[in-house]
Amino acid sequence: MVNKILPPVIDDNYKGNKIALWFFYLITVVTVVRSCIHIFKDDGGAQSIATIPLDSYTDAGAATVILIFAYWGLSQLMFGLFQSVVALKYKSLIPLMYLFLIFEYACRFGISLFKTIETTGQAPGGVANYVAPILFLVMFLLSLREVQDQV
Repeated sequence: MVNKILPPVIDDNYKGNKIALWFFYLITVVTVVRSCIHIFKDDGGAQSIATIPLDSYTDAGAATVILIFAYWGLSQLMFGLFQSVVALKYKSLIPLMYLFLIFEYACRFGISLFKTIETTGQAPGGVANYVAPILFLVMFLLSLREVQDQV
């Protein structure tokens, strides 16, 4: 199993289930789009998407949150670009990428238990923190299953 997660040859030869492959493509696009929203949207998505009440903050406080969202977007963009390289050229690393995704979202969930933020509603990311680790675990397991004849 270690050779499926850390293959001795890193190439474009993906042997896992096609569902996990197509889901990886989807999550890669979502990661890149989400990162661009955090970088380029006026509020970084903090109020308009994450429902953080920036209008109740001081101007400096709101600007700080927006900057932090932009920095987070940059980190997401870097990871999304790495995912894109894997999706386009090095598909044998997809099981490893799913482990990274499981780790990220499980840690997000864990951190949210200890560090909270005031919001006026439920952000999409808040729901994803509960669902994503389980979904990524399923996709990880599917990515390890070698399928002989896939169309």
